[in-house]
Amino acid sequence: MCQNSMAIIILCSHLCADDTVKPFAPAQWTKLTEMLTARKIEPFELLSFSSGDFKAKLDLSLFETQRITKLVERSGSIALEIDKYANMGIKIMTRADAHYPRALLKKLGRTCPPILYYAGNPALAGSKCAGFVGSRSIGLSDEVFTAATVSKVNAKGFSVVSGGARGIDKVASDVSLANGCCSVEYVPASLSSRVRPGTVASAILDNRLLVLSAVKPDSEFLAGFAVMRNKYIYAQSEGTVIVKSDYGKGGTWNGAVANMNRQLCGTFCWNNPEYAGNLELIRQGAIPIDKSWDGDVERYKPVQPAPPEQFSLFS
Repeated sequence: MCQNSMAIIILCSHLCADDTVKPFAPAQWTKLTEMLTARKIEPFELLSFSSGDFKAKLDLSLFETQRITKLVERSGSIALEIDKYANMGIKIMTRADAHYPRALLKKLGRTCPPILYYAGNPALAGSKCAGFVGSRSIGLSDEVFTAATVSKVNAKGFSVVSGGARGIDKVASDVSLANGCCSVEYVPASLSSRVRPGTVASAILDNRLLVLSAVKPDSEFLAGFAVMRNKYIYAQSEGTVIVKSDYGKGGTWNGAVANMNRQLCGTFCWNNPEYAGNLELIRQGAIPIDKSWDGDVERYKPVQPAPPEQFSLFS
């Protein structure tokens, strides 16, 4: 692990954090790195700054100086936590690492997570992916459509990216792996539970599955984590397929509407007349598909604005 990566973990992770210390959120970290860039200071140098250095070199307030100092005091404890998770097969990547998902850096800019916990082949973060999202409650027709559509995008050279949840997510990921292709999963919590021995662990060992999370591996599920996870799926994807959505509510609906507004990737939706949520998403601009669709998720690829130039220094 490079020095800058360790600095990012110490200053941004929630490992060994309590109510007395508040790690940097993504936008806060980006703002600090822009300040460091302007002064030609590397993140790892902050770990050895004195109180006077924070004022003289960065003109930080006493509050921010004390905040960083408290975060740095966790260094020894964090190193032990990193070793603990490494023994479970869980590692950490940061914006300073070459294998950090470039798609997230490009599309999310200031709001992309400074760190990601992961298990599996990190090279898959750079693969071309088709996203699959949908309800946890599904029927046979949903499974059949998902499996057939995954096979089409696999045939065009795309891996699958999903949220790893039961229902559409799991079907899409499992079919991609069964097809001999790869899968990327962004889970909203409890990464340590996701990588326990079994089918998932086998796929990880086979270098065809990458499971990532922006929250520490033993975190419990929170709705806010799921919202973040949905954003990462769309950002990682060249185009995302919505198989089944509720009408006007739920994570699938909210994620689809947010993506159509932000245009992180193309939004494709199964034109199923039985699903009112799907039909409304199509009315709002999602691209309708059916069983005759060829799986070309790049056909309607939105143009992304370039992120701020300074953002890339520690990425």
